[in-house]
Order: sequence, then structure tokens, then C-alpha cells
Amino acid sequence: MIDTQESMTAKLCSFARAYHSNYEKEKIFDDYLAYDLMGKEEYEEIGQLIEHGFQKERFDPAYSFSGKDISDVLNTFISPIPLSRASFAERELWRFAYDRGECQYVICGAGMDTFAFRNDDPKIKVFEIDHPDTQRYKLKRIRELEWNIPKNVKYVSVDFTSDHMGNELRKAGFDPKMPSFFAILGVSYYLSLSVFEETIRTIGQNSSFASKLLFDFPDDTTFGAEAAERVKILTEITAGLVLIDKHNPKK
Repeated sequence: MIDTQESMTAKLCSFARAYHSNYEKEKIFDDYLAYDLMGKEEYEEIGQLIEHGFQKERFDPAYSFSGKDISDVLNTFISPIPLSRASFAERELWRFAYDRGECQYVICGAGMDTFAFRNDDPKIKVFEIDHPDTQRYKLKRIRELEWNIPKNVKYVSVDFTSDHMGNELRKAGFDPKMPSFFAILGVSYYLSLSVFEETIRTIGQNSSFASKLLFDFPDDTTFGAEAAERVKILTEITAGLVLIDKHNPKK
């Protein structure tokens, strides 16, 4: 993956989904493919980072992290956002698809999302949009796992700061006249307001009247002095992980 805060957040989110699916009895969101896509090595690395207070130098490939030692940090600071966000998004998507029949699902900033392989409805055409570097990493993992990419799934490389998303989508076979469900989750935090505005405008210009857009965004207090203590700590965690990733050349 690329060495940015986005990539490290994606790793934390993947770990949260994988761990939740593997160990929690009462599941908010069951991403049963998250562990496989992430891979044992990276899963163990993130687990140890959490257990050791995000100190990279304490990582030991011969050691396995303890679930009870990471549960408080994981369930307080990391898991609530990606799990609730994914659960809500896919629940709304299924309602959308049920009401409209054939439709398109556009995942902006898809990261390590696994919906394309969990989806059993061929009438939902999936378009995964992500940064070229992140997408290359994901497709490499898919090849290593020997997963067959469904015919109704397309991967679209887009740098939101420089590429025209609408043009790239249409090249991949996106039909602006078909009802479409767009999800932009965990992306707006890393875009300037002007870039985010242009992204929303592009979606509007390339969508039919029956389409739907789902997104989250930080308000004025998210990163300010008034931010909740939990949010401040999570921000410090992800900022620190960027430094870790920059010194890890194998990613």
C-alpha cells in the first residue's frame, strides 16, 4: 500500500472487521473475508501494534498478539466507526437494490472492502474506485488468494486530486442512466473541500434521478480543541502509524 494516513487507516479498518468477524459472538457486521484478504502476516502485525501501544520496534514475527490485551483499545477507539459505517452502508444498499432491481454500486475509496466477493446478486454491478497504488496492492492480494473476480465487478483506478472520476467510470462500463448507489466512506477526511465538492458534483452529473449517495464527513469540531477525547486519541494513533508505515518498505 501507499505510505499515507489513508493506507494505515485502511489497515486498521481491515483488522477491525477481521477480528470482529472471527471472535465476536454478537456481530455488528460480519466481513468473513476480511482476514483472508488482509493476510496472516499483516493481520498479526497490526494486532501486535495495538497490543504494544503502537510501538513498531516491539514487533516479533514469532509472537502472536493476545486478544484480551487489545480488546479495550480495539473496541473503544478503532472498531466502532468502520463496523457501524459498513453495516449501515450495506443495509441501505440492499434496500436500494431491492427497490430498483438492477443497479450499480460505486464504492469510492474501496480500500480492502470485500463486498464484491460476498455479494450473491448478479444484478448489482460493482465499481470499486481507489488510488492506483492501493488498488494494485489489493489486486495483488486477490491474485495470491486465487479468487475469481466476478463478471459484474470492475476496478477503477482514480486519484481524486487529479483524475476525472466520471470519465474513468464510464471507461469501465458505468451507465449514467442506470440507478446507482454511491458510497464515500472514510474518504472526505483526506480531501480538501474543493476536491470533495468536485467529487460530489461529478457524481451528480453522472447519476440518474433514482440514484443515491451515502457519505460521512468531519464537522468543524472533529480535529479541533472541542473534539471528543476518543477522537483525539484515534487521530494521534493514526498519525503515529503513518511514521511506522513509511519505514516499512515491504508494503
